[in-house]
Amino acid sequence: MTGQSRREAVTAYKDRKVEAGIYALRCAASGQLWIGKAPDLSTIQNRLWFTLRQGGNPHRSLQEAWTLYGADAFTFEVVECMKEDDLRFGRDRALKSRLDHWLATWGGTAI
Repeated sequence: MTGQSRREAVTAYKDRKVEAGIYALRCAASGQLWIGKAPDLSTIQNRLWFTLRQGGNPHRSLQEAWTLYGADAFTFEVVECMKEDDLRFGRDRALKSRLDHWLATWGGTAI
């Protein structure tokens, strides 16, 4: 990769549109559900899978289920994408509110 193409790649990454929202992890083997919020939905699954594979996920019940049933038992799904207008003022508050809504609707464990 040349210096110019590297700079272009970095610029493209910085200029990409980030989408915040709510996601869910399901374990088909146990029926457990975990729901979380993320400021960038495009990167959260990779981050979660990495910590789970390494055995260092901070959510004990999620890590235990991953260790017991394996990666193939898990699915990741985007539950809700937040519009940029909804996040202009108080992104964290808006995400927390939507997380609370989905926890009340579906049950599950907050992560």
